[in-house]
Amino acid sequence: MNRKHFSHLLEINLAMLFISTSGALGRFVDLPVPVTTASRGILAFLVLLLFCKWKGISLKVYKKDMPIVLLSGVLMGLHWLFYFYALKWSNVAVGMLSLFTYPVITAFLEPILLKTKLQRIHLLLGALVLGGIYFLSPDFDLDGSMTIAVGMGVLSAFSYALRNVLMKSKVTQYHGTMLMVYQTAVIGVLLLPVLFFTEVSTILNQWQGLLALAVITTAIGHSLFLITFKHFSITVVSILSSIQPVYGILIGMIFLNEIPEVTTVIGGILIVSSVVIESFRSVKKQNVTVFD
Repeated sequence: MNRKHFSHLLEINLAMLFISTSGALGRFVDLPVPVTTASRGILAFLVLLLFCKWKGISLKVYKKDMPIVLLSGVLMGLHWLFYFYALKWSNVAVGMLSLFTYPVITAFLEPILLKTKLQRIHLLLGALVLGGIYFLSPDFDLDGSMTIAVGMGVLSAFSYALRNVLMKSKVTQYHGTMLMVYQTAVIGVLLLPVLFFTEVSTILNQWQGLLALAVITTAIGHSLFLITFKHFSITVVSILSSIQPVYGILIGMIFLNEIPEVTTVIGGILIVSSVVIESFRSVKKQNVTVFD
């Protein structure tokens, strides 16, 4: 395996490990979802802004790119909101695994928006993911909290997939951390009003979980994730990142004692199998490119 390619694969796995803490932390923080999301966005914005100032990372965005950058912030906010509702109404395993319909959605969005070629193998991998989703909620019931949670996870996945596709064209021009500064700023501004309806003491009582969400999950995890967009197509990135639920479920088992059911495990195996297949494909493709 090409050493540089291996380092890129390691980089995306590290990003996924940090981001996967969102599941356990989202369940741990005992606040209304909009309040959690607003607090996370504002804290992450401050941390990322200070980091950019410290490292001398430019915050300049060309006027023509600003609409896309701001829209990506809105989509990121929707992704967080829907995802945290999915976590509140189910558990870490179901919440995270339902989110990972986003590789399937990405596989269809990328050819449409970025004019890339749709690969048939991605349809197969998409089918594996959809099969996994079925096992997360085999007893489909519109009144059931588990079904609603899966639906929220899918809405979160669509917002996330669209945001990632839009960001693909920007990560070559701008630093990933700088892009996260703008996205978290948008989230903080849009959701700031909800904080006025919550007691300050209530929020401060949850400061540890909120700070961990802001720094570990968002500032470090998502910034590192955006950087990986430079090395793979968005579809490949989304499929490789499907390892995230494995990390998240393990963290949930260790810290929250949430043991997934058998059907959840089956669904997870189907979803994660797409990661293994795409990992081997990306390595093989990279080696062919190196030797050509």
